[in-house]
Amino acid sequence: MAGKIYTVSQLNKYLRQQFDDDIILQNIMLKGEISNFKVHSSGHCYFTLKDNLASIKCVAFRFNAMKFRFAPQNGMKVIASGYISIYEKDGLYQLYVQNLAPEGIGELALAFEQLKNKLNDEGLFDSKYKKQLPFYPRRIGVVTSRTGAVIKDICHVAKRRNPLVKILLYSVLVQGENASKEIVQGIEFFNKKCPVDVIIIGRGGGSLEDLWAFNEENVIRAIFASKIPIISAVGHETDYTLSDLVSDVRAATPSQAAELAVVEKDALVNYIESLKRDCRYKAYNLFSIKENKFNLLWKHSIFSDKERLLQSRQQELDFLNERLNKVVTDKYVNKFHQMEVIAEKLKVLNPLNVLQRGFSIVKQDDKYIK
Repeated sequence: MAGKIYTVSQLNKYLRQQFDDDIILQNIMLKGEISNFKVHSSGHCYFTLKDNLASIKCVAFRFNAMKFRFAPQNGMKVIASGYISIYEKDGLYQLYVQNLAPEGIGELALAFEQLKNKLNDEGLFDSKYKKQLPFYPRRIGVVTSRTGAVIKDICHVAKRRNPLVKILLYSVLVQGENASKEIVQGIEFFNKKCPVDVIIIGRGGGSLEDLWAFNEENVIRAIFASKIPIISAVGHETDYTLSDLVSDVRAATPSQAAELAVVEKDALVNYIESLKRDCRYKAYNLFSIKENKFNLLWKHSIFSDKERLLQSRQQELDFLNERLNKVVTDKYVNKFHQMEVIAEKLKVLNPLNVLQRGFSIVKQDDKYIK
């Protein structure tokens, strides 16, 4: 006697239920090599995880893929965790990836290197984009936690070096999920709403994970886009973040950041005194040069023998006057002679003068002879 007949969809649904009921398959970790990696326009990631003998299809939905701190690539060895189930439409089982980590290297370390290389290729770390710190800042903006030691160290050093400098704090989270967003908001606040002469961003030391907010791409791009010079003071001297690479100046500690930003009052006073001495020295030299030049001019013959100079000029004036009179006279005589010549010509050609000399009218055969 034949058994019950099932439809394909019923079978796939049954198998899916079996997968879903299996405790091992609902929380499994697989290691392998990524191949055929593809990101759909929806943001979902599809790829194959394989080893030397077998392979399995994998999918990471958008909300899980967004949590990956590195960019998966073909050939990369990874550890994928998630659950296995049946895709009923095709009858294929696949791994639904909820988390992905590189094998043999820390996830954050790999993400750090990938982002570092990407931003370096774009030129964000190029020294030609670094801005000079102002010599005498009056207002310094600090982007850090209100409760941390960073702001206390900066204020202590700044006030000691120059009590006239004003410190403005934009309090932010310095680690955690929303830290990078708040840091970006702090940088934009000082650039757009509360102008300062220089910005210090920083926090105390910690692990790579603790400092990760200062490695986020949105923070790096906000630092690069800032019109105000930025000093990065993240962690201790041995700590290094991408914020240090993109900032205009990197300080090993927050205290050093304050020293770099604030010129010491005594040093400033000494600098002003040196400028005053330099100005006096240059003014004295300039005055001496002008005085010597004046003395040389005063000894010139134009001042030592004024009468002789005037006599010489008077004689020259008389000569020019005579020359001018001669030129005018010669010009007049020449024009007068030309006028007489022209008058004689007119007189000769005058028909009345011809008649005065006499004339006759001759006829022949009662006709005038012309």
